[in-house]
Amino acid sequence: MTEPGEAWTRFCRALEQAGQVILSDVAPDTPLDRAEGFRYLSRLTREMLYSCVENADPDFPRFHELDLVKIGADNPDNVYLSATVRGDRTYRIVGRRGSIAYFSIGSKANRYAKDGTMASTGELTDADLVAEPDGTVEIIASATRQGRNWLPLAPDSTGLVVRQTYLDRTRETPGSWRIERLGDPVEPPALTPEALAKALSRASLAVHGTAATFAGWTELFMTRPNELPDFGQQMFQRAGGDPEIFYLHGYWTLRPGEAWVIETDVPECPYWNFQLDNWWMESLDHRRAITVNKHTAVLDPDGRLTLVVAARDPGVGNWGNWIDTCGHTSGTALLRWLGAASHPLPKCRVVPLDSLTAKSLTAKSLIADPPTHGEQP
Repeated sequence: MTEPGEAWTRFCRALEQAGQVILSDVAPDTPLDRAEGFRYLSRLTREMLYSCVENADPDFPRFHELDLVKIGADNPDNVYLSATVRGDRTYRIVGRRGSIAYFSIGSKANRYAKDGTMASTGELTDADLVAEPDGTVEIIASATRQGRNWLPLAPDSTGLVVRQTYLDRTRETPGSWRIERLGDPVEPPALTPEALAKALSRASLAVHGTAATFAGWTELFMTRPNELPDFGQQMFQRAGGDPEIFYLHGYWTLRPGEAWVIETDVPECPYWNFQLDNWWMESLDHRRAITVNKHTAVLDPDGRLTLVVAARDPGVGNWGNWIDTCGHTSGTALLRWLGAASHPLPKCRVVPLDSLTAKSLTAKSLIADPPTHGEQP
């Protein structure tokens, strides 16, 4: 039997080792990036302690929101909910859809602590939901089909993830959802030293595994700087991505006085967004101009999208959508196309920021025939 004090010591030592992800030679070493990196670990620690210790019983699941926990290019437009489940149980999820633009719920096999994956084991989107006459929705999550709204579970399912996505935060409201296990025990089991030791071990492994997984992604993106290429969707889906979304991740790096200009066609789809993230793949400060979506972006007269990523607003009026680097000189980025039949790949280039405000230049002249592979003009 592991004594609780020994289990705690092991947990603390494991967290110390997770700090090596932040201190790696590849990761940025600016004071801002280091501070955000260790804050990232603290956020992961908070989430993993809650999900592995406090909210870990699949017989008594509860939905909880990922409050300021930013993992794997979290979407600033999303309200994320998660709950712990087991694939051999049956659950009822009841709630109201709300007026938010998009809803999906997926069952996942979370293996971030082992191999960096969180594969989908079942998906249900709002297009599939059947509501009751009073507006409520009941979803059954189980291994075998049940009810009008069925979310499949697999033998290795460990959790549920709900995505509720805003287009317009000023007008939309997310839904409200609760979960219960059908045929659950009368009361939870008493805590034991063995159970606590296992829970703390799982939490520390999850912190380290999650941080290492997305640091590895950033290292991959760094091989094609200042681009938004298709790195292949399978990797993103195996890590818990929404199957309805086509993901275009990238790494950006700018010297003082430079801007990253992105131009793309926009496919017909219910939702899309672009966001800027730090090196750890956390979305930047949501209170600043770090994201645009289908509702908030200003399109060019020809219907295309132009984005300007820079340390300050270039002041070009309605042309372009300024994305604030928030004091960073490098980081990651993501463009999502949700439910689109086609998936345009953006053209990107780095230009002098001051040139964007020169009266003799237009947006189109700046981004015509951009070089590939992050070349600078």
